[in-house]
Amino acid sequence: MRLTIPLKMSTKTYRDAINSLNSLQSNYANIMAIRESGDRKNMMNIWEMKEWSRRIGYNVSEFNKLNIIHITGTKGKGSTAAFTSSILNQYKEKLPKVGLYTSPHLKSVRERIRINGAPISEDKFTKYFFEVWDRLENSSSPLDKFPHMVDGSKPGYFKYLTLLSFHTFMQEGCKACVYEVGVGGEFDSTNIIEKPVTCGVTLLGIDHTFMLGNTIEEIAWNKGGIFKKDSPAYTVTNQIPVGLKVLQERAVERQTTLREVPLLDSVVNTTLGIAGNFQKNNASLAVVLASELLAQLKIIDSRINVDSPLPNKFIEGLEKTCWEGRCQTLKSGRNTWYIDGAHTEDSIIASSGWFRDVASSSNKKKVLIFNQQSRDANALINYLYETINPQIKFDEVIFTTNVTWKSGSYSLDLVSMNTSKDEVEKLKVQQELAKEWSRLDENAAKIRVTATIEEALEIIEQKQDLELDIFVTGSLHLVGGVLVVLEKNVS
Repeated sequence: MRLTIPLKMSTKTYRDAINSLNSLQSNYANIMAIRESGDRKNMMNIWEMKEWSRRIGYNVSEFNKLNIIHITGTKGKGSTAAFTSSILNQYKEKLPKVGLYTSPHLKSVRERIRINGAPISEDKFTKYFFEVWDRLENSSSPLDKFPHMVDGSKPGYFKYLTLLSFHTFMQEGCKACVYEVGVGGEFDSTNIIEKPVTCGVTLLGIDHTFMLGNTIEEIAWNKGGIFKKDSPAYTVTNQIPVGLKVLQERAVERQTTLREVPLLDSVVNTTLGIAGNFQKNNASLAVVLASELLAQLKIIDSRINVDSPLPNKFIEGLEKTCWEGRCQTLKSGRNTWYIDGAHTEDSIIASSGWFRDVASSSNKKKVLIFNQQSRDANALINYLYETINPQIKFDEVIFTTNVTWKSGSYSLDLVSMNTSKDEVEKLKVQQELAKEWSRLDENAAKIRVTATIEEALEIIEQKQDLELDIFVTGSLHLVGGVLVVLEKNVS
């Protein structure tokens, strides 16, 4: 039975909500705890999420009415979720409200919880945030089962936002929702979804090894954990064979089907709202996932197959998809910014290939802005260099932290809790990156190290006599900070 709380005027503000959110255990602290314990397989995550849900007034079976599409993978799951949501948004007469839950955010945490493609308003975020907060404050858990969940305790940052998304979409009456997995699948906090309409798996790769495993097989096992009985699953056709085999085994285990989605001709001939040739596979998967939901809800007559022409609404959805920070091009004065978050081998190669293809014919000077604070940054810039060389030669390379402002502060919604504060302050990663780039590029471009994103962009501003192509890649936290500073400078 759902709890109901009478509406009353609240003096709490959006800033109050963000400050409260930032007080919760960070993803970084959670990851470090898992790393230290060595316990990758932790069913307690799922049991806790079900208990948190109960404490805010829901049985998880109630979430089935949201008609959820659940998406996991290593590369492209966010883009696939965006394409899928955009297609569904074209069917407003039957689906007046479509929810989208993704992570991480770039500029505002509200980006993680969207309705009809738009982040929920500050007022709604604040309202629903404190409804969840107060319900947790005023409820308790049996300590024999959850000894660490004492009265008034709260879940960590990502789990809280996941809870908030379910509460928001239920209260808003969403008729369909797209959920992107946070990390992995089997033990991810989104995996309390009992009966998704369908599940999707984008390209697999090596990432989050201390949580998911060191091999593609282990990672595929974890990703396949979102499969549910009688909920058809789909994956891209260019999947790594050993990973595909494990996904197929997981589908059999979970009593469902897994089908590969080829690159659809109808998608190849569509101009996608997210640039990059590699997005065609993600868009093809999105078409099939959206088609599955629309067919099951009897909104369209039949599912899209390989030979099917795309309905106009599907084409419009793919063309209108907007996903900031992913193969995004911005013009600012005489400069062109190419912005794409990429933090794995596959994604940095794809991102660098996109920049090489779109910028190599330009005569503008080339600048790279890069950071990756929590993964093997040196390996990533090696992949970047090998992909662009010899077509692109950078005239200047800037390695920065994810700290937003020269004051040493982060933008309110971008408090970076996923890194070692000591390493950031000592610029340890940035100094190592500068040394590695000097080794890679013997005719070294000018290399700079900055303590903040604002300082990195000031270097660009000082080159007013030049026309520049600026490639920003690596951490999505960097990408988000760059967009925030650019927005401030423009305004």
